[in-house]
Amino acid sequence: MHRRTVSPPRARSVVAAAAALVSAVPAGCGGDVSSTRTPVVVGGTVTIASASETPSFNPYSQFGLSLAPYAYDSLVDVARDGRVVSGLAERWQAGATSARFTLRKGVTCSDGTALTASGVARSLRYAGDPRNRLVGARATLPGVPFTVSADDAARTVSVRTASPYSFIVRTIGLLPVVCPAGLADPGVLDRSSEGTGPYVLSGYASGGPYLFTRRRGYAWGPAGAGNTAPGQPERIVVTVVQQESTVANLLLTGGVNIAMVTGPDRARLTDHGLATAQVPTVVGLTFFNERSGRPLSDPALRRALVGALDRKGLANVAIGGDGTPARDLTAPGSLCHSDVAARNLPSRDAVRALRAAGWTKNARGELVKRGRPLRLRVLSSADFGSTLPSVAELMAVTWQALGVDVDLVGESRNAVVQAMYGSGDFDVVVGSSPGPPLPAQLVPYFSGPPSSGELNFAHISNPDYDRFVARALRSPGSASCADWNRAAAALLRSADALPVADGTSTVYGYRTTFAVAPGGRIVPTSIRLHR
Repeated sequence: MHRRTVSPPRARSVVAAAAALVSAVPAGCGGDVSSTRTPVVVGGTVTIASASETPSFNPYSQFGLSLAPYAYDSLVDVARDGRVVSGLAERWQAGATSARFTLRKGVTCSDGTALTASGVARSLRYAGDPRNRLVGARATLPGVPFTVSADDAARTVSVRTASPYSFIVRTIGLLPVVCPAGLADPGVLDRSSEGTGPYVLSGYASGGPYLFTRRRGYAWGPAGAGNTAPGQPERIVVTVVQQESTVANLLLTGGVNIAMVTGPDRARLTDHGLATAQVPTVVGLTFFNERSGRPLSDPALRRALVGALDRKGLANVAIGGDGTPARDLTAPGSLCHSDVAARNLPSRDAVRALRAAGWTKNARGELVKRGRPLRLRVLSSADFGSTLPSVAELMAVTWQALGVDVDLVGESRNAVVQAMYGSGDFDVVVGSSPGPPLPAQLVPYFSGPPSSGELNFAHISNPDYDRFVARALRSPGSASCADWNRAAAALLRSADALPVADGTSTVYGYRTTFAVAPGGRIVPTSIRLHR
C-alpha cells in the first residue's frame, strides 16, 4: 500500500509532466486488425499480457468475466460495428418484455456433451438468481427480474422480463453460457472451464500464467466462426504483467504477442510494425462514497469539490498528453453516448459554495464544519490505469488548497475493490472503465440497495436518475436514448460521479493480428500468429 498527503509543489510537477507529453499519444488504426502478412504459424502459442490476476475463472464472478470468451460462448455476439451477430443462437427475436433464441445444431460442451436449450436455460437462471450473488453476471444481465423457459425439441430458449427492458438481446444474449457439468458443482468453475468456447482452460498457477488449449470441432463462434483457420494458435497463454513499462518492453522484444497499453508508454511502441487497435475508454471514472456518516453524503459538499476541479488539467494528466474532458459516463461510440457533462457538471465558485454549505477555515487553514475538520480518503490504483494515481493526486492537491485534509492512498486492484465492496473505507475512488456499450449496464452502480453483494458500492440514491431510467427502459433500443441522457445528466448535476477524460486504450500485436469487439474484448477466433 502507498499512502501520502500531497502538497502543491508535487502537483505542479504532475501537470508539467503531462504537458511534456502532449504529442505522446499515437494515432489510431481502428478496432479491427487484419493483415495479409504471411506466412502464418501453424499450431503455435500466443502470449497475452493481463494487468491483473484472475482469482476465479467462474465467468459469472467479478474477475472471471474478462477471460470468459476463450472458454465460453454467449447466445449472440456484437460485431465491431455494433451489429448483433449469431453465437450459440442462429436466430432470435425480441420485444420490450421478451426474447426468444433458437440454438444452432451441433453445439457441444468441452466435455463432449450436447448443449440443449434446457441446459442454456439452467445457466441463465443460475446467473440471474440474486441468492448466488454473482457480481460478474449482474454486470451483464438486465437490471430487472426475468424468467427463462426452454423447448429442447424446437431448440428455443425464451426469456420474459418482469417489466420492460430496452436491451434484452444485448444483455441476456451476451452472458457466457456455462454447461450443465459446471452448474452441477459451481466450485469447479474457479479453476477449470465448463463451456462451449473455442478453448479450454488447461493450466493454472497462482498469479498466472493461465493456459488455454484449442478445442477440436468448434464451429459456432461469432457469425459462425471456427477455430481451425491457418495461423490460429493451438495455445493461448495469459500472463500477468502489472507494469505498463514492462508490457511495452515485452511487446518490443516479442516476450508477449498481445497486450493493452493505456498510458504514455504507447509513445515507445510507434513505428515498430506492431498491429494496433484503438478502444474508446472513459479514463478516471470517479465515485464518491455517499454512505450515511461519510462527509460526501452531503450533495452540496460534493458539488463544491467537483466544481473546484480543473477538468482540462485532469484530462491532460489522465491521458498523459492533450486530454479531452469526458463528455459522458460511457465511452465515445457507445449506444446513446452524448455530450451531457459540460452543461450539467457543477462549475460555480467552490469557496462560495463551501461557505454556503457551512464550511469555513479555522486558524490552521483547515476546512471545518461545526468544529470538525474535513478529511477525505482518496483511493486509486495503477492496476486500473498507469495515470490514475496522478489524476487522484491532482484532485487531492486542488482540495487541499481549499483546506481539506486528504489521505491519498495507492493500492492494488484487489485492495481497492475490497474497499469499494467490502469495508467501505473510502471517500473518493478514481477508477477507469472501457465504457459499457449500453447505458443500462451502469444502472446497478448508481441505484438500488447498497447491501452486501450489490453493485451500488457508493450508496448513491438519486430519484431523478431512477425516474429517467424507468422511462428509458420502456422504450426499445436507441429510442430510449433521450431518457438515458437525462438520467446521466441527473447524476452529474448531483456530483454522484465524475468521468475525467475521453480516451483510448491501445491493443498491440507482435507478429499477431486480431479483432477487437466493443469494450476492448479480443475475439479469440480472430487471433492469427505470423512468423
